Amino acid sequence: MNDDLPVKYLLGEASPEERRQVEAWAAADEGNKKYLEQLRYVWVESKKLEAVSTVDENAAWQKFKQKIAAQPAAPKTIPLGRRTNWMRVAAALIMMIGGSYMAYFYLYSGRIITLESDGTVLAQTLPDGTTVTLNKHASISYPKNFTGDSREVTLQGEAFFNVTPDKSKPFIIHANEADVRVVGTSFNVKSSSNETEVIVETGVVQVSKNLKGVILNPKEKATVKKNRALPVKETTDDELHNYYRTKEFVCNNTPLSRLVPVLNEAYDTKIVITNSELNDLRLTTTFHNQPLDNILSVIGETFNINVEKTGEQIILK
Repeated sequence: MNDDLPVKYLLGEASPEERRQVEAWAAADEGNKKYLEQLRYVWVESKKLEAVSTVDENAAWQKFKQKIAAQPAAPKTIPLGRRTNWMRVAAALIMMIGGSYMAYFYLYSGRIITLESDGTVLAQTLPDGTTVTLNKHASISYPKNFTGDSREVTLQGEAFFNVTPDKSKPFIIHANEADVRVVGTSFNVKSSSNETEVIVETGVVQVSKNLKGVILNPKEKATVKKNRALPVKETTDDELHNYYRTKEFVCNNTPLSRLVPVLNEAYDTKIVITNSELNDLRLTTTFHNQPLDNILSVIGETFNINVEKTGEQIILK
């Protein structure tokens, strides 16, 4: 793929068809996915420096080249044949937004770790002691060591964070258009191409988009949507977001329309509600690591509805 298209994608200038093309390209190969994630990291880091940068762009470019030339060869995280393109694109991104060459230099010196969960849930302890649990098909990028006055990571997909307190160095998560800022707390972040959802368990969390945000306390949720200027804040008793950590589905007067998508995600299946009147049926119970057939049996008996398996679909009607 021409490097111009991923750059347009990250800048938000790609058409819907171009976005689909980039996402399909990234999904087709792990190398492509990591390449796009590294581009995204450079973009995020450089954007943060844009507002405060006083660097002369021409001088920064010369210094950038001197730094690269002076360094020994770094471990390669992308195929060697693409390194020239990567350097060109990274430098182009950086120069476009203020000459902050250090973002790329920091990345390519081998100090950024990208952790991917693939098809299993994965737990990891970050350099500051913060623990993160990645849901399936999620990834997180973070520095080998947190330096400076903040601890910043980039997330794709869903993860639960238990952040080590440090008032002098806030913990910041970049997830698509959302920025999540905390000092020490526990919360869940779920990010997709269209929206990012944050649910707080303990402590206080700030969720923002374009520097405008909301403050969340326990049992509060914020949703950042692509077509909305501000995060939407609401209270929630929903505990379903914990299923991938606890192996429990906790329903507290939970509508069927909320439970079904979670079951589809957890069991990699396709349950379909064909009768819209069933969407608002509410369930209060806890399923402890049970097979999907058992859960569907309880749903069918509780609401006196039919559960039919047709091909790859499971139909509730």
